[in-house]
Amino acid sequence: MALVDCDAEAPNDREFLKEGELQSTQAVTQKVPVIDKSKCTYCGKCDEYCNFNAIFFIGKHSIIDVLEELCHGCGACSVACEYGAISEKDELLGHVNRYRFSSGNELIEGRMEVGVHISIEIIKESIKAANKFDLVLLDSPPGTGCPFIQTVYRADYVVLVTEPTPFGLSDLKQSIEILKEMQIPCGVIINRADMGVDDVRNYLKQENIPLLMSVPFDREIAVAYSKGELITSINSEWKTKFKQLYHTIKEEFQKVKIK
Repeated sequence: MALVDCDAEAPNDREFLKEGELQSTQAVTQKVPVIDKSKCTYCGKCDEYCNFNAIFFIGKHSIIDVLEELCHGCGACSVACEYGAISEKDELLGHVNRYRFSSGNELIEGRMEVGVHISIEIIKESIKAANKFDLVLLDSPPGTGCPFIQTVYRADYVVLVTEPTPFGLSDLKQSIEILKEMQIPCGVIINRADMGVDDVRNYLKQENIPLLMSVPFDREIAVAYSKGELITSINSEWKTKFKQLYHTIKEEFQKVKIK
């Protein structure tokens, strides 16, 4: 089994799984354009081809430059240039770190470099590193943007964690709508379930989405989390509950497969 921490902007699974030994570190790079101004005719085609506004171009003043922090490494500008004025260089985006445990399981961590704005390539390489495992758990970044979609698009089943608040319900609805569009089944865990209102539960019933687990607000859990400790290592009752969660997810996934 492999756990892949796809939250490359702020990976934290390693904070809770400290005993694994580092096996390898893989650099993740992308190609960014370099403009040779001695060959550039300032025709502006590279600027026209760029969908990410990564080319700063003022033709009448013969000004052109690359805004590397906006570049997605797609290569469109190189294709557009007919004068050989654009070459490419490697830009370091981050690393994929692999940690192995005595059980044979692995933690695969994607981690961005400081100042990098785009995590997609790091997420791709992190997931690819888990290809040899039969069971892979993907820890997705929060939100519903490109990093979330890149993480879940190959998933067989998605577990969403929410809280019983208006903000939590709003985010949950967005996530579920995206997963419906992608035709990926999902279930929900409600965290701090005893502190809010019933709107989330009512929504799940209305949409016929399984509630997989309810986690109450518990000081013991909060203290363990703040220390980087797993609650399952401290409290055997929670170890049993999470084992049951695993079986519940398997049962829900089997129901979807039968349909």
